[in-house]
Amino acid sequence: MQGGIKAIFSNGGVLMNAVLQHVRVVPPAMRALMFSRHESTSAACIEEHGFESTKISDVLTAKGKGADGSWLWCTTDDSVYDAVKSMTQHNVGALVVVKPGEQNSIAGIITERDYLRKIIVQGRSSKSTKVGDIMTEENKLITVTPDTKVLKAMQLMTDNRIRHIPVVDNGGMMGMVSIGDVVSAVVREHRDELNRLNAYIQGGY
Repeated sequence: MQGGIKAIFSNGGVLMNAVLQHVRVVPPAMRALMFSRHESTSAACIEEHGFESTKISDVLTAKGKGADGSWLWCTTDDSVYDAVKSMTQHNVGALVVVKPGEQNSIAGIITERDYLRKIIVQGRSSKSTKVGDIMTEENKLITVTPDTKVLKAMQLMTDNRIRHIPVVDNGGMMGMVSIGDVVSAVVREHRDELNRLNAYIQGGY
């Protein structure tokens, strides 16, 4: 997964052209015309249908408020056992951690990696250890805002080798997205852009 994501960024400047050149519905004779027409597209058109324009807010909307993982949380006083049990029940790999009674104020994050490294490897008891003792604290967290572009979020997750990233706005917790959410959004956006360019070639714009 990480290698594939890095490949997207290492070839970011030519990714769109490479994809388009391998699409069967675009005849080779049309490619030069397609690129010249695309390059001459007005700024207004590019702004309206901008490539790589999906934001984290779009990802959260797609997940839905009731979707598992959109915002699952525990408190600093919960046991690690209960936190891991919640992750298992909801099939997620991380939980947002808040202080008791302060659900909108993020205190940190606990992940499967924290459990493995700080409980299993060290031989500690998950039932007697509190989440607050092993979580990644808020001042060390990498976060994004609803306005962050999905490619930027993917870059942050890849560079820092993390699979989940909290979404905050004005200090308040908005949700959380995973690397799977972000990759799906990028793939969907590339597919939509390809469809728009094909429509443009055929006179749809």
